[in-house]
Amino acid sequence: MLGKLAGAWLGRRVAGRNSGAKGALIGAGVAALARRGLGPLAAVAAAGYGAKYLWDRRNRRNRPSYPSEATPSPPGG
Repeated sequence: MLGKLAGAWLGRRVAGRNSGAKGALIGAGVAALARRGLGPLAAVAAAGYGAKYLWDRRNRRNRPSYPSEATPSPPGG
């Protein structure tokens, strides 16, 4: 329902004041495109988020952290 309302609003904005049928067709096209296109876009975004999470987790695990007192001092100092 929200897609139809958004499509109608966008169609009215694009078509202007005197072309109602043109706006209706554009609005229906936008709603259909959003219905088909947002699912794959969400899947790609979720896969990217998961990949970044795993990458950060891997880097955290492989890089040991030591306290600042345990770092060696430079020679001659």
